[in-house]
Amino acid sequence: MTWNPYYRGDGVVREDTRLPDPPPWRSFPRASAAEVFQPPEGLVDAVNASLALRRPLLITGSPGTGKSTVIEQVAEELALGPVLRWHITSRSTLADALYRYDALGRIHAHQLRQDKRRGGDPDPGEDDIAAFITLGPLGTALLPSPRPRALLIDEIDKADLDLPGDLLDVLERGEYRIEELLREGQETARLRLWGGDTTHVVQRGRVQCTEFPFIVMTSNGEQELPAPFLRRCLRYTMPRPTPALVREVVRRHLRLDVPEGGPLAALIDDFVRRVAAGESVAIDQLLSTLHLLDGPARLEEPERGKLISLLMKDLSGA
Repeated sequence: MTWNPYYRGDGVVREDTRLPDPPPWRSFPRASAAEVFQPPEGLVDAVNASLALRRPLLITGSPGTGKSTVIEQVAEELALGPVLRWHITSRSTLADALYRYDALGRIHAHQLRQDKRRGGDPDPGEDDIAAFITLGPLGTALLPSPRPRALLIDEIDKADLDLPGDLLDVLERGEYRIEELLREGQETARLRLWGGDTTHVVQRGRVQCTEFPFIVMTSNGEQELPAPFLRRCLRYTMPRPTPALVREVVRRHLRLDVPEGGPLAALIDDFVRRVAAGESVAIDQLLSTLHLLDGPARLEEPERGKLISLLMKDLSGA
């Protein structure tokens, strides 16, 4: 490619090279996507039903369709506080999402206290199990609160087959117990919350929510979820993109009005065609491509085609 090179691969230092401005969604600190997200038809009703019924909302759709952005907009509009995030992998467990107990750290701290005592230290410190317990994203979301907390459980369909079933009891009862505190008979424990240094006092090892959290779970539809789990959720499927919908997304994210004809419109039409054909391509790939083609990379063919091929690869391939 011959477009406005920043890196040239020749080993020459160029301190005066100015990089282009980043795309809006890659500027840091990150701005919330809530202002540019446009809920598709039916999603507002699904969110309101979920809020009213205190049921999790399961949103299914292809990658990059805005599934995880929904909760940011809801949390911002309803002042629910920062969104707690639980990103699911095949190794995710319910226990880790509720709380994490650092047993090895406690053993190490015990050994240090023993060394201090042998060294004559009059105050080697106390063994406080609470210092080694951190609440997870789900555990934090279930703390007593005057308003619901917002929790995103991202890509639930990537979980081990047992995880959705393990979640059922917690989602129904809105409570859990911290077994390590119960075993040691600790009446009160000040525990650190997920994602910061804030703490909360837990009484007798039991956490019971007073306002059930607003939970959004996302799924790419990679595996079926068990029926008992689905019964506890409200479900919404993101609509397949159309050229008109995609142009509106581009306008909101890039502040770019794409006409119905021309090379950029052809790129949008090709994206919609590929999604309809079952290819795994995401809207953020398209946004990145349009950002470069309309900005720093004003190319002619064949360089233009090379850049599009580089950025618009099917995500299911290597």
